[in-house]
Amino acid sequence: MRKIAILAGVAAALAVAPASADDLKIALIYGKTGPLEAYAKQTENGLRMGLEYATKNTMTVDGRKIVLITKDDQGKPDLAKAALAEAYQDDKVDLAIGTTASGAALAMLPIAEENKKVLIVEPAVADAITGEKWNRYIFRTGRNSSQDAISNAVAIGKQGVTVATLGQDNAFGKDGVAAFKEALGKTGATLAAEEYVPAATTDFTAAAQRLFDALKDKPGRKIIWVIWAGGGDPLTKIQDMDPKRYNIELSSGGNILPALAAYKRLPGLEGATYYYYAIPKNPINDWLVAEHQKRFNAPPDFFTAGGFAAAMAAVTAVQKAKSTDTEKLIAAMEGMEFDTPKGKMMFRKEDHQALQSMYHFRVKVDPNLAWADNELVRELRIEDMQIPIKNKR
Repeated sequence: MRKIAILAGVAAALAVAPASADDLKIALIYGKTGPLEAYAKQTENGLRMGLEYATKNTMTVDGRKIVLITKDDQGKPDLAKAALAEAYQDDKVDLAIGTTASGAALAMLPIAEENKKVLIVEPAVADAITGEKWNRYIFRTGRNSSQDAISNAVAIGKQGVTVATLGQDNAFGKDGVAAFKEALGKTGATLAAEEYVPAATTDFTAAAQRLFDALKDKPGRKIIWVIWAGGGDPLTKIQDMDPKRYNIELSSGGNILPALAAYKRLPGLEGATYYYYAIPKNPINDWLVAEHQKRFNAPPDFFTAGGFAAAMAAVTAVQKAKSTDTEKLIAAMEGMEFDTPKGKMMFRKEDHQALQSMYHFRVKVDPNLAWADNELVRELRIEDMQIPIKNKR
């Protein structure tokens, strides 16, 4: 009887093994807990919905069942490195997606190279990810900081416009302003002043007054462009100082829906955004908006669209390569176009950054919405923005 039981166990194991060996394993590394958990949750929801859409609800690619393995890095670089190594080495994933925080994403890049496995970076934005810290295993569906800054410069810059900037006194603020400034110069607009203040600042009176003084006597359209992350609320605090008395406007990039609640006090503000659910007009976004509303009783947000784009990229790559062999995936993905809720994206061959549309928007207040409505002024297409290649490949 014991011999029969052993043989039965072996037979059962053999029956199961080929199925699990054939699974298409994808890891999602993300800051599920920690300061960016709202972004991480959106990314996961978008990724799951994207895999569903890309596979026509079968969750299989070329007969292989998709298995999604999630790992929480809490936004910490050391945990992100360990999670990715575990995913590649122990879980034997075919490729990985992540992560939420830029510092954690930068720590993961060498792990992808050591294991010779593809990592699709979503949604971390630091330029260095597809810049000086890049390696050939790294692809990014998320936009980078330069795309944010340059799209804003293209949106508001033109001959006769004078701009002053307010940014955080850190790498995020200074790099963002540097990219914005370079792009603004190509639009014919003039940069009159730059102000940098600590990220913990809550009183913007002195900095704002200096910007007012730099702009108030200038002819034509005058704009203060703000690049900010986190608390402090510089936009509404500067608005309270009545820049309109000098005919000065405020401008900034888009944001997630909870943050857009503050923009309701800024009707008419213009800038450029990565995604706003009501802007893109295509079947994928129509499906995402309708399904997300049905499932979560809310529209999809920034990082939902990003997770969805990463799913579309992964499935398109495996289908195009007809394999999950790393070298075949890289060959398939370089220059690859793929559909997303934002329309077409393309992995640039030189640095694997996804080139994508951005959206020039104007704030419109709708009393039926808890957030400021982003009204489309114009779509900024790939060819409208000169995104620099920074990886020195």
